[in-house]
Amino acid sequence: MNPILGVDFGRARIGLAISDELRLLAHPLETIPASDKAVARIAEIVREKKIDRIVVGVPKLMSGKMGSAANEVLRFVEKLRAILSCQVLTWDERLTTVAAQRALQESGKKTRATREYIDQVAAQMILQGYLDREQEAGSADETAS
Repeated sequence: MNPILGVDFGRARIGLAISDELRLLAHPLETIPASDKAVARIAEIVREKKIDRIVVGVPKLMSGKMGSAANEVLRFVEKLRAILSCQVLTWDERLTTVAAQRALQESGKKTRATREYIDQVAAQMILQGYLDREQEAGSADETAS
C-alpha cells in the first residue's frame, strides 16, 4: 500500500506527516511555509513518496460549524484537488494543535524549540486519528464477514 499524507494547514506554516506503508502509524515529515509554493511542494511530495491519499485537518468550531479558519482550509483543499490526481479528504481536527503543544511540553520540549515541530506533530495527530478510524472500520468489516 502507498502511504497517506496528513496536512495541518496554518496561515504561516503547514505541517506534514506521512503514514507507514501498512497505514498503521503516522510520522512527522516536514514543515513548509504557507506560501504560493506550498501546493507545488505538496504535489512534489505526492510524486516522490507515491502518496495516493491526503488527509487535511479542518479546524471546525467547537459547535461543529465552519468558521473562517475552516473555510480557509477548504479553499486550500480545493487548490490541492485541482492539481492532484490522488484523493484529498478532510478530517475534523478540533484541538489538534493544542494537543500537539501539550504532548511536546510533556516530553520536556521548550516552547521555542517546538515551533518547527508543532505543525508536524499536529499533522501526525490528524493522520493518526484518520488511520485509527480506518483500522476500526476494517476490523468491523472483518467481523461482519
